[in-house]
Amino acid sequence: MLEKIGQFIIQAAEILCGYPLFFLLIGGGLYLFIRSGAVSIRYLPAALKELRTKNTDGAQNGQISSVQALASVIAATVGLGNIAGVAIALVVGGPGAIFWMWVSALVGMSTKYHEGVLAIMYKGKDDRGGPQGGPMHIIEQGLGKKWSPLAKFFAIAGMFGTLCIMNANQLTEAFMTTFVPTDAINSSAFISSLGGFMGLENVRVYRLLFGIAIAFVVGTVILGGIKRIARVATVMVPFMVGLYFFMVLFIIITNIQGVPEVFHRIFSEAFNLQAGFGAFAGIAIIGARRAALVNDAGIGTASIMHGASRNNNPVREGLIAMLGPSIDSGLVCTLTAVAILLCGNIDVEGVKGLEVAMEAFRNGIPAGDILLMCVVICFAMSSMFSYSFYGTTCANYLFGTRRGKWYVWFFLASLIVFAVVPLEAAVGACDLFYALMAIPTMTALLLLSPQVRRITKDYFKKKTK
Repeated sequence: MLEKIGQFIIQAAEILCGYPLFFLLIGGGLYLFIRSGAVSIRYLPAALKELRTKNTDGAQNGQISSVQALASVIAATVGLGNIAGVAIALVVGGPGAIFWMWVSALVGMSTKYHEGVLAIMYKGKDDRGGPQGGPMHIIEQGLGKKWSPLAKFFAIAGMFGTLCIMNANQLTEAFMTTFVPTDAINSSAFISSLGGFMGLENVRVYRLLFGIAIAFVVGTVILGGIKRIARVATVMVPFMVGLYFFMVLFIIITNIQGVPEVFHRIFSEAFNLQAGFGAFAGIAIIGARRAALVNDAGIGTASIMHGASRNNNPVREGLIAMLGPSIDSGLVCTLTAVAILLCGNIDVEGVKGLEVAMEAFRNGIPAGDILLMCVVICFAMSSMFSYSFYGTTCANYLFGTRRGKWYVWFFLASLIVFAVVPLEAAVGACDLFYALMAIPTMTALLLLSPQVRRITKDYFKKKTK
């Protein structure tokens, strides 16, 4: 019975997370992009200027600054998808898929702009009167109480969709592959004795111990609440993106003669119709879908974090929020693609991700695979910090803050469990909930987009006077 349920979940996730999710996020985002007058292009200079501007409009109830909110959102979205996901896109769709990742980033910036604006326009409160953001409040306040079932639908999906199943499992797997080979695990007397006592294989025991270590590190941050998460993210995000930038810069400098050819392949193969229109459409969909799943635009998580901002100006928050996809789907994904195309091999059998990236960095930098593993650890851990806040906010909305606080312990326990167990059905379930989060979020963004256009027009009209 359980096996049948698991197979049903996997099949449902494969169906819903495929073309339906792609058309909802990319199609809906493209509509928002066009109807907003290409906000992500027209107002990009204004968004960059806002990063250096202090809030002079008076602080509204909130817990963190707009920049801290942006850093926390990037901490969540810059993860394994920016490395393994880009490698998968290159292997499956070729270099041309990267161009469509850039296009998707522009679309995602527009979606994130709408999320940021609406997060402040319709900021809610928890049962203790504390400020709280997210699609559930946007739906209830923006669309009315009659839409509250859709708000609850998002919150339920959000509690499960934001569990970091893949992060815990893939981080454990990558760490073992890079630093602790199976032979070393099997030869450990401590692990063998512990495995005999627990009735588990040595590898399972090691994964359990590593999962406990992950939960301990994550717990020291997330138990301090959103303020500690934001402080850590504000330090961690510039460090890990900066380190990754310098690693790729080294690869580019030492392989400078191949850089023009890399970008030529990206642009030429993005519009390559020699293999037929179907192949062209496939490349575009692969790149755009991968970017959409990397930057979380339209999923609703960004509005949860930006709803915790002290900023009281919706447009200013939207401008800062829209920078997220330009960093994760734009900068970081481009860095990964350039490194792999210069030093890696994308002509491999099957669908491979992290393995392809590790090989490229090993070829391009002395001990590059180890350095990349350090970056992967930072990326994965930072995602866990922010996603715990997303899930806790959803739990607080559904159950109240007194009972919702127990979600944090559920989140930490899940990191241990998912570091150990086979995850096909569990990952399918999380992917399914992740896709279900997009349905109420995009519904609200599309229905409330006229309000966003109106407030944006008024804001920039006043700025020009």
